[in-house]
Amino acid sequence: MARSRAFAVVATALALSGCAGRVEGVFVPSPRAAGTNLVDMLVATTRQKDAKPGEMFSGERGAKITFANIVVSIPPDGARKVGEVQWPERLPANPEKDFAVFKAVDIDRNGAGAWFNHTIARVPKRRVMVFVHGFNNRFDDAVYRFAQIVHDSHAPVAPILFTWPSRGSVLAYGYDRESTNYSRDALEQLLQVLAKSPNVGEVSILAHSMGNWLVLEALRQMGIRNGRVSPKIKSVMLAAPDVDVDVFRRQIAEMGKPRPSFSLFVSQDDRALALSRRVWGGGVRLGAIDPEMEPYRNELAQADIQVFDMTKLAGGDRLNHGKFAESPEVVRLIGQRLAEGQTITDSRVGLGDRIVQLTAGAAATVGSAAGLVLSAPVAVLDANSRNNYGAHVENFGRTLTDTTKSAVELAPE
Repeated sequence: MARSRAFAVVATALALSGCAGRVEGVFVPSPRAAGTNLVDMLVATTRQKDAKPGEMFSGERGAKITFANIVVSIPPDGARKVGEVQWPERLPANPEKDFAVFKAVDIDRNGAGAWFNHTIARVPKRRVMVFVHGFNNRFDDAVYRFAQIVHDSHAPVAPILFTWPSRGSVLAYGYDRESTNYSRDALEQLLQVLAKSPNVGEVSILAHSMGNWLVLEALRQMGIRNGRVSPKIKSVMLAAPDVDVDVFRRQIAEMGKPRPSFSLFVSQDDRALALSRRVWGGGVRLGAIDPEMEPYRNELAQADIQVFDMTKLAGGDRLNHGKFAESPEVVRLIGQRLAEGQTITDSRVGLGDRIVQLTAGAAATVGSAAGLVLSAPVAVLDANSRNNYGAHVENFGRTLTDTTKSAVELAPE
């Protein structure tokens, strides 16, 4: 009976929310408008191809690394605030006020090499920036966010997005975490190719949230394999890293020396990392430390890691998890330092999502059901929760089915 009432509430919420929410299929190209700015990027991904028109890649895992060339159109200067990603309300997008896709094509490895060689030749000092997104990012999230960072930072780089299989749901934290492990060989392979290319002058890496785990693991593997991280990898920027502090110490030590120059962006009011800490049994998350407290202050100084404390900066989202990209001060700092050759969620999570996550504890099925019931009224009102609500229901149903199946298989005959 209780389960029936839970599904009744869920069904009502979905009916009330209707089709409202973020548009999908944004990778159907739109015409360019006068005064717009274009960001031309190479995409390397371990995501699976998506058959739906305008989606390109899903949150599922692909069998191998694949490539795409995407050009994002950004509204004219003055039509948006630095740090904002302006999602279209409908398609086709209006490039005068919305982020829009000007070009989106799949390419093979040879095509990726041709794009890269053509692009890097026009970049000062032949610099490359690789961006690795965080938890709860759909493919379009990652593309638009990286385009915003490249444009707003005015970074003189050849932009490469490495995007891994995230399902874009707060209930898929475990799946996303395992997807980073699934993707670390592919990221290391990409970094090895860039480091060995005679056309590359230097490489910078910018990682956010859970993407930091993937970057650190790939660099650790490179260090173990080669005896050190390639000297062409000059700068590694760790934004709000969802990484255990103790694990980070070990990863850094195993990279060998000399290492790239690391920059750490932290914020003690990052609510997403506070939730992650609870998930991991109280393990301190690197992105939420107070760098003035010991032992962190001394350890960071000894490791020559530069720290930027963003706690006092206003966040652009309720979780304070995307300050590195949404703060004009920070994004300009990144661009300035890259331009000078110096070393340096994103949040689409709504209140209803956080209710689901908070209630999804050890008893996953029961917790998810409680979260769906409690957050159903919120999902009607809160756009971010509404966007993710369908995925919550689908994941809950799959979990319930799997749990029931497992119980039947384990039951004594």
